[in-house]
Amino acid sequence: MSRQRGWRRWLRRLLMLPVALVLLSVVQVATLRFVDPPLSMVMAEHRLSAWLEGDDDFRLRYQWRDLERIAPALPLAAIAAEDQRFAEHRGFDLDAIEKAREQHARGGRLRGASTISQQTAKNVFLWSGRSWVRKGLEAWYTVLMELMWPKQRILEMYVNVAEFGHGVYGAQAAAQAFFGKDADALTAAEAARLAAVLPNPRRYSASSPGPYVQRRTGQIRRQMRQIGGEAYLDQL
Repeated sequence: MSRQRGWRRWLRRLLMLPVALVLLSVVQVATLRFVDPPLSMVMAEHRLSAWLEGDDDFRLRYQWRDLERIAPALPLAAIAAEDQRFAEHRGFDLDAIEKAREQHARGGRLRGASTISQQTAKNVFLWSGRSWVRKGLEAWYTVLMELMWPKQRILEMYVNVAEFGHGVYGAQAAAQAFFGKDADALTAAEAARLAAVLPNPRRYSASSPGPYVQRRTGQIRRQMRQIGGEAYLDQL
């Protein structure tokens, strides 16, 4: 009888584990609605990797800046480059996902369709890599963020934790590292150049832009105008 009670106790604990994890994730997202993170999970992961690999040159540069202390051109450039339907969707751009699927089905390269909300969830709460578990958690955190945070908070978090170069995270660190100024002094051209490296900041450089970054910067500047310029931000 005592053995049976023991099994039941362990079964109850096992069944409570998913509930506890759900509650923990809700508390995490609710807390970061108001509290600025000292660092993100991706930052912590990269710092740990550098330490394990003996990379003595790695230096994490990150300094939080509220959205009103960042030039509007930078969040606008990020939206133009990464997620032009940011103001309209609720975390997932189904049209972009369908277009990516059709392109892949026709033999084209599989391109990402992650929204700014999804990228923020991944950067803040999760680890790098590709797996169905991580994608599932990314979707869950995206839903929570969209339910509990206003769009301005999601965008503010994104431009503060996005990686713009090796060890360079967020608008303020990027502005200082690449242009020698604060984030609120960035020009539209500089903001577009920072957004141009977002797909692969370890490969592309905002300080020494190659042909791809220069071409992509021009495209982003045109897209910034096409979506309505800084007036777009008023929709959020």
